[in-house]
Amino acid sequence: MTVNEPDEVLLGFTRALRAAGVRVTQDRAATFLAAAAIVGLTDPEAVYVAGRATLCSGPDDLQRYDLVFEAWFGDRSELPRTIPRERKEDVAAPLPVTDEADDAGGEGERDLVNAAASEVEILRHRDVAALDAAQKAILDAMIRALHPRAPQRRAARHAPWRRGQVDLQRTLRSSLRLMGEPGQVRRRRRGTEPRRIILLIDVSASMRPYADALLRLAHTLVHSASPVEAFTLGTRLTRITTALHAADPDRALVRAGDEVPDWAGGTRLGETLEAFLDRWGARGMARGAVVVVFSDGWERGDAQLLGEQMARLGRLAHRVVWVNPHRGKDGYEPVQQGIVAVLPHCDDFVAGHSLRSFEQVLEVVASA
Repeated sequence: MTVNEPDEVLLGFTRALRAAGVRVTQDRAATFLAAAAIVGLTDPEAVYVAGRATLCSGPDDLQRYDLVFEAWFGDRSELPRTIPRERKEDVAAPLPVTDEADDAGGEGERDLVNAAASEVEILRHRDVAALDAAQKAILDAMIRALHPRAPQRRAARHAPWRRGQVDLQRTLRSSLRLMGEPGQVRRRRRGTEPRRIILLIDVSASMRPYADALLRLAHTLVHSASPVEAFTLGTRLTRITTALHAADPDRALVRAGDEVPDWAGGTRLGETLEAFLDRWGARGMARGAVVVVFSDGWERGDAQLLGEQMARLGRLAHRVVWVNPHRGKDGYEPVQQGIVAVLPHCDDFVAGHSLRSFEQVLEVVASA
């Protein structure tokens, strides 16, 4: 009997559920792994409930889940840290679904599943700075499961298309192949290509509660379809794009932390923006790009310099999005001198304090 690592066993269980007709998406599987890591495999009942809360999308999935769980793990009274996979063949084909009522206690379990699902939904709207370690672990998995859409721009080259302007060269070549006889009129249009995204992340002391989640969001964007460049801002400018190319987000954050010398330090946004524009932005990186600045706007340097550099950035970039974690809190007013200086030069001023606000940021970027 072959024994496998816990993650392999749990992922095999999600594949068995999918084969049985349960719609298990990649983000649900990732959330299940995070939940199982929190509750621990030594508590089989907790793993059972965590799976029902994260992998089932409706009441129709509950009976399939129970059948597959029993076939895959056996008796729930004992779930070892490593689980044999010899039962996988039992669920290779879709399982029959009946309209019979659940076993005794099913209503109570359903209430527990609904409560757990509500907890996950509430977590999407919670302030990142207020989460405990267990909630942050789930949040990390949910950030990793995001699927950012790339903003599009018109490409310089034309592509064949069924409508659009007449492509004279292709039409003439087609006519020559037909010895001058009339042929099909060829058409073309300007194609599209992903627009570059630039992330400028404030890692000063005032942004410390949000820095980890923002860097994980940056890691997700770096691994999306868009060309992405990432920098940190503090007392100096640091490029972390290469560090974020690591596939594992935890390893990527460790590498990024090793490269950032001013972590949780002061804030000189004007000077660091000037350094970015002089070295990178004005040389082509920011031209036509979507620039996203993650910062609360607490500027210890010259606010006038910050405004001047934001004006430069606005003239170069296609769109400038400023993400402030305090923007989504009740009673917030943009009165900080840094925010007052940058607002006239921002196209969007949005919140960035929760998973739901991160999703909205990605939508703003995708539609830029």
